[in-house]
Amino acid sequence: MNFRIRYVIYIAITFCSLYSCKTGNEKQNSQNYISQVWQSDRGDGTYTNPILYADYSDPDVIRVGNDYYMTASSFNCTPGLPILHSTDLVNWEIINFALEKQIPEEVFNIPQHSKGVWAPAIRFHKGEFYIYWGDPDFGVYMVKTKNIYGKWDKPVLVMEGKGIIDPCPLWDGENTYLIHAWAGSRAGINSVLVINKMNTEGTKVLDEGQNVFDAHDKHHTMEGPKLYKKDGYYYIFAPAGGVEQGWQVVMRSKNIYGPYEDKIVLEQGSTKINGPHQGAWVTSPDNNSWFVHFQDQGVYGRVLHLQPMEWKNGWPVMGKDYDGNGIGEPVASYKKPFSKLKSAIVHPAESDEFNNSKYGLQWQWYANASIKWSAQIPGTDYLRLFTISQKEEPNLWDVPNLLLQKLPAPNFTATTKVKLTTEWETNGKKAGLLLMGQSYTYVAIAFHDNKYWVQQIICANAINGVAETIIEEKPLKSNEVQLRMKITAPDAACQFSYSENGIDFTPIGIAAKATKDLWISAKIGIFAISDPKVRMGGYADFDWFRVENK
Repeated sequence: MNFRIRYVIYIAITFCSLYSCKTGNEKQNSQNYISQVWQSDRGDGTYTNPILYADYSDPDVIRVGNDYYMTASSFNCTPGLPILHSTDLVNWEIINFALEKQIPEEVFNIPQHSKGVWAPAIRFHKGEFYIYWGDPDFGVYMVKTKNIYGKWDKPVLVMEGKGIIDPCPLWDGENTYLIHAWAGSRAGINSVLVINKMNTEGTKVLDEGQNVFDAHDKHHTMEGPKLYKKDGYYYIFAPAGGVEQGWQVVMRSKNIYGPYEDKIVLEQGSTKINGPHQGAWVTSPDNNSWFVHFQDQGVYGRVLHLQPMEWKNGWPVMGKDYDGNGIGEPVASYKKPFSKLKSAIVHPAESDEFNNSKYGLQWQWYANASIKWSAQIPGTDYLRLFTISQKEEPNLWDVPNLLLQKLPAPNFTATTKVKLTTEWETNGKKAGLLLMGQSYTYVAIAFHDNKYWVQQIICANAINGVAETIIEEKPLKSNEVQLRMKITAPDAACQFSYSENGIDFTPIGIAAKATKDLWISAKIGIFAISDPKVRMGGYADFDWFRVENK
């Protein structure tokens, strides 16, 4: 067989592995999704930060060949562990989730705000993708797969315990290690990093571990460690100083167990980018280094930035050292990383036409999903949500069947078309468009007193069980309506409107503000519910959901 034939076969096999063999949750879209409301890629070989103006908290990124893969914290929202793909570190799309349901399932079948998946680490080792994460109440879990687009294996409990968080593995020759931090709320201690030995398979911790760095004196609230090896040094990348105002620290040692030297390598400095820290070091195909990290933006969550990174005297400098003190500061814009593949502009999906009664990968529920919540019948061009009983909940805070997604930008509008069918004209059924957080607001179509109504609802301090308040309601001519929210910066103020003809929108209620949830941003989405103690039945058909710049 000559070289040319072998080369053609190689290309065919590679093409199959990259495209034809993709399975699972991947949508085979012929056209990339382009956001109308946020775009980092300038189209001229440069980008603007944030690269994603959305709540991808505690990001970790790897490169496999010419492709980058990212995951992030998902806390109580499911499916969990989102998987995003990029070829240039600037343009990203959601391709999968690694965790279908959180375990123990009986615990996460109801919303567990602030709990669940904390600060994962993704790695590629001997042909398999691994993700480790810490659940602060149960311990360190791991999932893996050979096909990142397909179904992931069931989670394995690698290390049981309270307050063990932010794990990261390192395969180092014949040894396998796991570094982790502590959650003070569960463990009674923080700002100490521990390294354990694992078995070769990375499925079980073999010892009690050894403390390798005590950050109390200089780097309080140190957490989120990532463990690397370069040029004979072991490096620990770890954020410190807290989410809102912290900085990025790097430690190095010739011995895995230390002692470690430490250095601050990224800080806010003179920039407007607060708390630049916690993320991932990754190299591009031309062997240049980059750092992906988050910035806390309050109600909008932890948005993602990309920093150039260079090595000086065995230490990384992230961003640009504008004041010459040896510590990097975040850049507002920069040239894009080198890519061997053609880099198309693409974004995580926001809008959804609900074709074939399916919802896209941008959506998550507030708890483990149930097949009883939606119909998802092939051949239909809408999403049917059943009006599930709230039981005795005073508001939506502990209601699991809320279908939500991240806020995608500082300013945007979201519109949905919904038809509510109550069955037997039962009072107490509603479906709507929601801005959810510790306090929340929504606009909904509701049925009572033998009539359909459109309502604006506000629930201040929902986290503490406060009841909802109807701000305004107006009668409708039918059971079908378009509902719209307009979100404006800087604090995600929300104004609702509605339309019965799809053209003319009428404002309803007052401008309201949501607040962030526990450790996550406010979220937008749809829902269908029923008051407790009313006759079962009823559903809402959502024709589409569109995020636009209006």
